[in-house]
Amino acid sequence: MLVALVGPWLPLPSPTERVGMPFEPASWSRPFGTDVLGRDALARTVHGGRTLVLQAVAATALGSIVGLVVGTCAGLARGGPLTGVLRVVDGLAAVPPLLITLLIAAGRPGSDFAVLVAVTLVSLPFSVRVIGAATARLADLAYVRTALARGDGRFAVVRHDILPNIASEAWAEAGLRFIAATQLCATAGFLGLGAPAPAANWGRLVRENAVGAGAQPWPVLAPALLLVVLALGMTLTADRLTSPVGRPRNERNTAP
Repeated sequence: MLVALVGPWLPLPSPTERVGMPFEPASWSRPFGTDVLGRDALARTVHGGRTLVLQAVAATALGSIVGLVVGTCAGLARGGPLTGVLRVVDGLAAVPPLLITLLIAAGRPGSDFAVLVAVTLVSLPFSVRVIGAATARLADLAYVRTALARGDGRFAVVRHDILPNIASEAWAEAGLRFIAATQLCATAGFLGLGAPAPAANWGRLVRENAVGAGAQPWPVLAPALLLVVLALGMTLTADRLTSPVGRPRNERNTAP
């Protein structure tokens, strides 16, 4: 994450300027050597993660907001108009994520925003289902039924009785979706979607330099390893943010 966000400000050569011959080996002046066009591979690598990470963060945030709103409402409603919304969500979940990404992003060539929209839509069904299931589990408990029976609004019940008790599930689900979003954004870059070359993208760097990986592996290995480290780090972070499942907490006095 640090490499992706801070890397572009490091004092390195331009990621689009040719500085040598293609696939020059690593040296003191160029630790990762050069890429397929003779550009500095280290500069390309540190510039290739910012857009990808920001897309994943934005897609995760948008998916979390919509997932919390729709999931909690659906979990409490148990039927009604929201049933139709859930059927739409289920239908969206049945479509392969990569196909959705290709349909949306290919329809707007060169648009990073189109990739963001596609990744957000792909993540929504999982978010809604996880939050909805967690909410439905709490909706059957006595203190939630008591709050609803005494006339508390659904927003108040969600705010005070539901959200505090599904926070661990929400954080874990968001962490998993962030990992999936980074991989999908990298896949989009690998397929040439989003901002066109010479813009750097970790996924695109792997594709561009695969032809010379045997002679000069760093232009391929560096972005690939950064994606692995990012996914592993976010997995560990999500584990730390997830508390053991115990008896739900009731933060309000539900006595009549």
